[in-house]
Amino acid sequence: MQGSIATTTTTSEEAIHAHESTGHAEHPDLRVFGLIVFLVSEGMLFFGLFAAYLTFRSVATSWPPEGTPDLELLLPGINTIILVSSSFVIHQADHAIKENKVKAAQLWFLATFIMGAIFIAGQIYEYQHLDFGLTTNLFASTFYVLTGFHGFHVIIGLTLIASVLVRSLKAGHYSNTSHFGIEAASIYWHFVDIVWIILFLLLYIL
Repeated sequence: MQGSIATTTTTSEEAIHAHESTGHAEHPDLRVFGLIVFLVSEGMLFFGLFAAYLTFRSVATSWPPEGTPDLELLLPGINTIILVSSSFVIHQADHAIKENKVKAAQLWFLATFIMGAIFIAGQIYEYQHLDFGLTTNLFASTFYVLTGFHGFHVIIGLTLIASVLVRSLKAGHYSNTSHFGIEAASIYWHFVDIVWIILFLLLYIL
């Protein structure tokens, strides 16, 4: 009787395992796809802000409004170089983990975090030395909203990177076969960089 129960239990466990394996095969990992859908929705929010800015600019008699101090290009330009370069740095982390080089991935992620933190520090410094405030005029308002909303996304990205770094300290957490966290943070960071390039062109160059 006990042998029969043991056999039945073993058979049940094997059936459950087989079902789980089949379930995984039938339901592929869609986390990256879900992240991309989320970023598309975030991109639509930025697109709406860009559209509003361009609309304000097209109907204004002068843009920026007369009396608005010119924006300095040196600091934002350096910030842009740092942030864009960080995309190439974090890409190296993604490449390293796919070769199972966890330590290298950690170092690349740490470098990306430092570069992102420098970007935020530079943006705060710029805010402190601007000669106009949030309510000075329409240009000032849109400038702070656009750069502030982007800065908020950079901070989210830094939080993701820090989370990956902490998780990577656990042996075996990331490997060449399990690295969604690293991949997701990298994709998000690339998104943040692309948005900034558009912002920089709209606000500082065009």
